[in-house]
Amino acid sequence: MVKKLQNKLYDSSKIDKNKLLFTNKDLKLLLIPLIVEQLLNSLMGMADTMMVSNVGSAAISAVSLVDSINILVIQIFAALAVGGTVICSQYLGRGEKEHCNEAAQQVFLTVLVISASCTVSFIGCKRWLLSLIFGKVDAQVMANSLSYFSITVLSYPFLALFSVGSAFYRVSGNSRFPMRISVISNGLNIVGNAILIFGLHMGVVGAALATLLSRIFCCVVIFYYLRKPCQPIVVEKYFSIRPDFSLIRKILAIGIPAGIENGMFQFGKLAIQSTVSMMGTMAIAAQAMTNMLESVNGIGGIGIGIGLMTVVGQCIGAGRKEEAKYYTIKLMGYAQITIVLSCLITMLLTKPIMYLAGMETESAKLCFNMMLAITIVKPIIWIYSFVPAYGMRAAGDVKFSMLVSTGSMWIFRVALCIFLVKVWGFGPFSVWIGMFTDWTVRGMLFMMRFFSGKWANKQLI
Repeated sequence: MVKKLQNKLYDSSKIDKNKLLFTNKDLKLLLIPLIVEQLLNSLMGMADTMMVSNVGSAAISAVSLVDSINILVIQIFAALAVGGTVICSQYLGRGEKEHCNEAAQQVFLTVLVISASCTVSFIGCKRWLLSLIFGKVDAQVMANSLSYFSITVLSYPFLALFSVGSAFYRVSGNSRFPMRISVISNGLNIVGNAILIFGLHMGVVGAALATLLSRIFCCVVIFYYLRKPCQPIVVEKYFSIRPDFSLIRKILAIGIPAGIENGMFQFGKLAIQSTVSMMGTMAIAAQAMTNMLESVNGIGGIGIGIGLMTVVGQCIGAGRKEEAKYYTIKLMGYAQITIVLSCLITMLLTKPIMYLAGMETESAKLCFNMMLAITIVKPIIWIYSFVPAYGMRAAGDVKFSMLVSTGSMWIFRVALCIFLVKVWGFGPFSVWIGMFTDWTVRGMLFMMRFFSGKWANKQLI
């Protein structure tokens, strides 16, 4: 029985367990730093927000509004890094180091041009852009938003290049180094906030400068070390890089669908936030805290998914399709364990966190009930709706992932949520009913695609 099930997932006769591309030790060295990095980034982001909140309501409102744009842009840059990860990992899997380095140079050039263009464009129309997105807001909030946006937008090229530089190291199996840089950078950001906000009383300008300087640090350090020849991927002689449009098309063929998927996800979140904002202060507070806690308990699974891209990419590049399927199932198992543990730990910490945050009784009760539902449902269905998609993207099957994720999100997560609120009068719990439905449908479609094996037959290089 076990053998039959195993052969439905992958053909075990084509896998030599003694000659696997990645040993358990390799996986541990790849995945643990990724999980730690994702967790620390999330916690540092929370600390950053709490420090800015001490400046006043106008400051925290401005930072929150501008960060909704920044997060959208960050997700698009992350998608470009996905394109670089997939192409470079497949070349490494083939053992074609020279082609891998050529692809890395084209990723560097492409991301630099796109991110710099975004920066110049956004600076030129910043007031119009903020007014278009946020409409009429308090004059002080708009003034703070313009100040914060004007500085943080300068960090886009550095942030984008750090994303792809980190991806190059992860493709090589070294996720520990970018983790260290990220941890140091986050620490510098916190220290910078403390000095500039509390010491020099620079308000949102201080917060923005601390963010900019920490991102410059990340970018400079990672590309300084990428010049060293003693590693699989080397990027050097930056000024002599010339565009290779055939390679750039391959990179964008992965990056654009992933960018659309990430962008639509952020737009969907904004639509849901606007719906919740009409439910009153208690609902807004409960939903905000629930969102934060839910994002933390999923960090481990996301880290494993990011690592899966490197693993599957190299397997596909090496022509080991059955091994790619084998590792997808194996890492789904790791993600399942991680999600169960993180959900239980987060649930145990929910009441103490709400107490420290000073939440009102009704908001705290609503948040606790929503977290209880998430803790029950998430370990059952979450991994199927997210982890296999990382492996499919690494094989080049990005359009299917984009169509399923975007369609499912808008139909179930957004439209169903709005329907339950507007027609049936549901409260914030409607957000999670929509979310659970989205996860379930998406997971079913992704697993059907996985079993079909079509995703492993894509040709990129």
